[in-house]
Amino acid sequence: MSQLIIENLSIRYSKEVKALDNVSLAVNKGECVGIVGESGSGKSTLAKVLLGLQPYKEGHITFNGNQIVPKKKDALREYRRQVQMVFQDANSTLNPKLPIWKSIMEPLDNFKEVEPSFLNREEASRKELAATLLEMVGLDAHLLERYPGELSGGQKQRVSIARALSLEPGLLICDEPTASLDVTIQKQILELLKDLQEKTEMTILFISHDIRAVTFLCNQIIVLKDGQVVDQFPLKDLYQDNRHPYTKALIKAATF
Repeated sequence: MSQLIIENLSIRYSKEVKALDNVSLAVNKGECVGIVGESGSGKSTLAKVLLGLQPYKEGHITFNGNQIVPKKKDALREYRRQVQMVFQDANSTLNPKLPIWKSIMEPLDNFKEVEPSFLNREEASRKELAATLLEMVGLDAHLLERYPGELSGGQKQRVSIARALSLEPGLLICDEPTASLDVTIQKQILELLKDLQEKTEMTILFISHDIRAVTFLCNQIIVLKDGQVVDQFPLKDLYQDNRHPYTKALIKAATF
């Protein structure tokens, strides 16, 4: 059963310019789906729509069987609990004036009713909960009192992932989460996401311009170009002759 269904979604910036043009796709529960395309293809606009940061008038979005209507605040609150985001720039999501453990706990502080299966909120302190989340992403508890400026880029991205996981979301959206990292750290973050996805069976929507990263992590691939879905296929069909010319160009440009 599809957990996320997008039907005929269009976003217009003017009569002549469409950021998204009649986009339809479906993501099954527990899948890791990659959305790949160059800059300007509509990837980030799609992420903003799915987070409720970009309103839409054309199309329908259904999550867990419920239609997501941008102006229904109660429904949006529950939706935003279920759908979490890891952004490209961790600096933009971590408060430089807060120690790491307080940043990690912000989602749980905002949703006090949430009881993630891997946390015991009744018996553990807030700092102990943050330490458990840090451990899940491969970081030591001694970092709890540090500030974002004291961490490396890879460490900050791991903190962002821990924060996103804290609510045990049904869907994790990753928007270019490795783009600003060096190659070695990129691989570590991708391996972390793959490991977490296998352990938790959560659904991941991984957005990237890098088809190498997408093929490493994802079992389903959707290709965007000029706001349109031009290709979609399971990973095993990556090299099939019937791939779209744009998909073939992305593959050719990458070094596998």
